[in-house]
Parts: sequence; structure tokens; C-alpha cells
Amino acid sequence: MLNSATITVITKALHKVARGIVRDFGEVDQLQISKKATANFVTSADLRTEKILVEELKKARPRASFLTEESGVIDGPDKDYRFVIDPIDGTTNFIHAIPYLSVSIAAQRRDAKGVWHTEAGVVYDPLQRRALRRREGQGAYVNNKRLRVSSRTEDVMLSTSSPRKWRDGGARLSMFQRAIEMGAIVRCSGSAALDLAYVAAGRLDGTFYLRLNSWGHGGGRPPRARGGRPVPAPSRGGPISTERGSVVAAGPQLFDQLRGMLAEEAA
Repeated sequence: MLNSATITVITKALHKVARGIVRDFGEVDQLQISKKATANFVTSADLRTEKILVEELKKARPRASFLTEESGVIDGPDKDYRFVIDPIDGTTNFIHAIPYLSVSIAAQRRDAKGVWHTEAGVVYDPLQRRALRRREGQGAYVNNKRLRVSSRTEDVMLSTSSPRKWRDGGARLSMFQRAIEMGAIVRCSGSAALDLAYVAAGRLDGTFYLRLNSWGHGGGRPPRARGGRPVPAPSRGGPISTERGSVVAAGPQLFDQLRGMLAEEAA
């Protein structure tokens, strides 16, 4: 069981927004309007969720700073402690009323070298009412049950972002192809944070993302001690970045293979 005041603070904020997300998701499924209008509706839900989360977290941690998907950097008195928020990770799924989305919050502290370290994080699936909570050094839990990553080495199931013609110069498609060639079943789920949570729970055997923003993975990083190790890999044209970099999460049997593949494609 995790004993953390920060986990409690994050969980309370997530419960505050959960009902609104579930209501909005139900309304999207009933909307008989244009694609643009539906997207605008979901964007409004995204912004409203983020606003509530920031307000609730500020009440409990008034000195904290923030990094959010919609608002970017919000400086507080303490610039070395922040919450990283993705209010709705999986907005494309939301627009299509596909029930695979999450809310991700991480509490991070910056060290003397300027590197951010996640101290605690929660990925919450509001539609399933299930939360993955993790704290550095204490593992990952769902409903107080400690999780273990998969040890599977055959017929593995991986998840990643979908290849797109207009981005990454074909790198995503190449990684997708290489994963299939290694014998993996590959899914493009649409929620990186939930993918990371599923790796921590052993449901997915691994996940890999090229150039993922901090809010897309902060809350869902499986603890290194359990074998699930999301690690920044070099991004094309630049050094390793804690703000935007490639991320791998997998059990120890697959990790090195996936990280090597991702590093080669990102180089």
C-alpha cells in the first residue's frame, strides 16, 4: 500500500473531475453534429478538466508550479516542484466515443542539475473507475494491489502511437514494422499514459513512443524496480530531453531490444 500525502492530494483532484469526464463522454456518443463541432466540444472538456485540476492541486500545494498540456508552464513560488498534468489523454478516442482514455498527473521535483524526477504519479481511467498509483521506491498499485510487469517473451503485445504520413519522416512506420518483424502484436491505443499503466499492470508487454511530451507519460511511468523502465531515448536532431523525448516501458526481457530499436530510429 502506498503511504503518500501527495498521492492522496492527486487522487482527490482526480475524483473531482471524473464525473464531468464521464458525463461529457456520454454526450459525445449522442452528438449529431459535425466533426469540427464534436472536436470543439472535447477541447472544451479538456480545458475545463485541466482548470479544475490546477485549482484543486493549488489548494493543497499553493507553492507548486505546473506543466500542463493546454496551458504549458504555470510558475508558482516553488519553481523546483511541479505537477505535470494531461487532463484527457486520448482525445481522439474521446471524439470517436472509444472508451480508452485517461487523466495523468505526476508530482515532480527538479534536482541541482535541472533534471526533473517523478516522485509520485497517478493515471486514472474515469470510465473504468480504476487508478494506477505509483511512488518512486514503493512500486505501482491498483486498488492497493501491487503490480508486476509481464515476463512474456513470445506472442508479446505492444502498444505505440499510430504512424502518420505527415510526421516523423517514416520513423514511426519503420518502428511499427520492426516490432511486427520481431513477432509482436502491435496496437495503437491512443492513450500513452494508459498504455504505460497497462505495462505496469502486466496487461501489455511493452510500449514505445517517439518524442512524447512530459504530460503524456509523467504519471504512468512504471517503477524501475519492477522491471518496467521508461527511459528517454535520443530525439531526432537533439539530445535526451526530460521535457520531450522517446519513451520505452517493458519488462526486463524486452526492454533492451525495444530501447535499441527506438534509439536507432530516433538517431
